[in-house]
Amino acid sequence: MKTIKSVKKQSVSLPPEYIAPVAKPKYIWRAVLIVLAVLFIVLLAGNKGWIVAAVVNGKPIFSWQLNKTLRTRYGQQTLEGMIGESLIADEARKAGVSISAGDLDAKQKEVLASLGTDVSLDDFLKFQGLSKQDFQHQLGVQLTVERLLTKELTITDSDIDNYIATNRATLTATDPGKLKAEAKQVIISNTVSEKLQSWFTTLRQKASVMKFL
Repeated sequence: MKTIKSVKKQSVSLPPEYIAPVAKPKYIWRAVLIVLAVLFIVLLAGNKGWIVAAVVNGKPIFSWQLNKTLRTRYGQQTLEGMIGESLIADEARKAGVSISAGDLDAKQKEVLASLGTDVSLDDFLKFQGLSKQDFQHQLGVQLTVERLLTKELTITDSDIDNYIATNRATLTATDPGKLKAEAKQVIISNTVSEKLQSWFTTLRQKASVMKFL
């Protein structure tokens, strides 16, 4: 009988160049910190207002100081405005009321027309201290409230004619069609003004609002 010889296992060793170096943990963390520091410096360079709001005669006014002052002086007023807009948006969703880009454009033209032919949008925004985005946001809220409060309002031609007859001196349009449109809009605006205070007071009282400011 043939005997099976035991084969001695031999270990294979690879040359040093085939062995991937293992980075030590402390060097990895050092590299990560360096990368994060560089990113922070780049972001800070492009957004100086994150930390410093202004420098007066070499003395910085920090952003946290500005934010604290704004919060103290105008925080409650701004928060109430935001709460009000949120409640109005909720009511609009319930009622299926939405404002399109075309609605905003038409309202913007109406506002500018009421100021005179020589007033441009840029002049108006500069005078009001508003950006175009802020202005359109305000128009959107205004239009939403207007539609919510006039959903069931019916204005007949007789209503318009009667308004023109009794309030002609307050209207600016001269063209008959534009005069009727202006009178109709004034009737709508007057209706909104009459209902707004009591409507919003009721809306605010019914709402569940928790404030932490």
